Amino acid sequence: MFSKTILRFLPKIAIGDRDYKRRSKLITLAVIITGIFALFYVGVSWIAEYPMGIKYMLICFFGDVIAFVLLKNKTNIYVVANLFALNGTVAILACTYYSGGIESPVFPWLVETPIILLLIAGKKIGYIWVSVSLGFAAVFGILQYSGYVYPKAYNRTNDTFFFLTCNIGLVLIIFSISLIFENFRIAAYNEISRQKDEIQATLSELKATQNQLIQSEKMASLGELTAGIAHEIQNPLNFVNNFSEVNIELIEEMKEQLPSGDIQNIMALANDIVENEKKINHHGKRADNIVKGMLQHSRSNIGTKEPTNLNGLTNEYLKLAYHGMRGKDKMFNVTLITDFDTNIGNILIAPQEIGRVIINLINNAFYAVNEKKNADIQLFEPTVTIKTQKMSDKVLITIQDNGVGIPQKIIDKIFQPFFTTKPTGQGTGLGLSLSYDIIKAQGGILYVTSEEGIGSSFFIELPLV
Repeated sequence: MFSKTILRFLPKIAIGDRDYKRRSKLITLAVIITGIFALFYVGVSWIAEYPMGIKYMLICFFGDVIAFVLLKNKTNIYVVANLFALNGTVAILACTYYSGGIESPVFPWLVETPIILLLIAGKKIGYIWVSVSLGFAAVFGILQYSGYVYPKAYNRTNDTFFFLTCNIGLVLIIFSISLIFENFRIAAYNEISRQKDEIQATLSELKATQNQLIQSEKMASLGELTAGIAHEIQNPLNFVNNFSEVNIELIEEMKEQLPSGDIQNIMALANDIVENEKKINHHGKRADNIVKGMLQHSRSNIGTKEPTNLNGLTNEYLKLAYHGMRGKDKMFNVTLITDFDTNIGNILIAPQEIGRVIINLINNAFYAVNEKKNADIQLFEPTVTIKTQKMSDKVLITIQDNGVGIPQKIIDKIFQPFFTTKPTGQGTGLGLSLSYDIIKAQGGILYVTSEEGIGSSFFIELPLV
């Protein structure tokens, strides 16, 4: 019911700070309620013929009016809270003194200010005023028991009325502030719950989007891999088709020679057919081996380690990446340099996963050198170098290019999810992030060195054990 009144007195800073706004509303409500009670006790003091009560309750009321003005002028609410506490404490101390000290019905009101401040301004300020109130209570007690006689400046025939209204008032004011605080607490809890639900929904959407992007990245890698595989299979199939066509011609020629009985010429044609059949068989087996190798990779459980010829795997995926790039861009050309350490042999890795990383890094190298070539740099020869090296307890795979390089200001970000240097639509920013996670899951390390305009080197370290 006080909402519009409260908002008029809130400093503008409260609108942007939830906790500050909540405390602003609480202090404003406390000022309103204590102001109303101050006026009420002006009337009680008048009935009880207690002029000092009238005087100090009016002072308390005007102190609350000043608090309104301070809030309106954007005074810090914690400053207002302390002035509010000082105003109320002075009024309560004066009324306690002039109505009998610790025997006064106003004496219990010393707990009112600290309780209100604990609720609306926090523990720090509340504890300070708890200490102040306890100190004054101790002073009143010491003076009382040392024989000091406090004045009772009200009509004693109104004792019952005075005591009753003071105690009821104390209960009501603390109950009102506590009820308001509880309502604010519930509202804050509901707001936090609502925000939590919104954040949870947003997080779920982000996870779903991330999964879609990861799937898109995997499909993009699969597309590049498929293009390379198609090219690898196409070569032996071309040989099969060509030699089959030649054999058809040879058989037709043999049919023409049969009636003439020229055995020597017929045997020569038959020998040519046999040689061609051997070549057809050889290239057919080559295509069969390519398909079997791909099937073996596809049937492997992702992440399952098995003894793998690292040099063979690297060379295989290098060819697939190259033919995949050529499939997309017929004009693409690059000098490939390989330096495989023959001492490596078989190591225990997940070949399908490591293959994904290798083809991704090689594709990135191809992209970098192609970008530099398209910049029409004179005498530039695109070069990608792939090297394997056996070390004491690990193997090192190096993929180096002389492309555009990576700026130093972003090199620390390239393994972050969704970060990409490629134009919109050409990259999701997940390739390097996924590669980093794959190598990490294999117990290895993926890192990069680069110099802008000179080129980049990606290093994969894999444990031997």
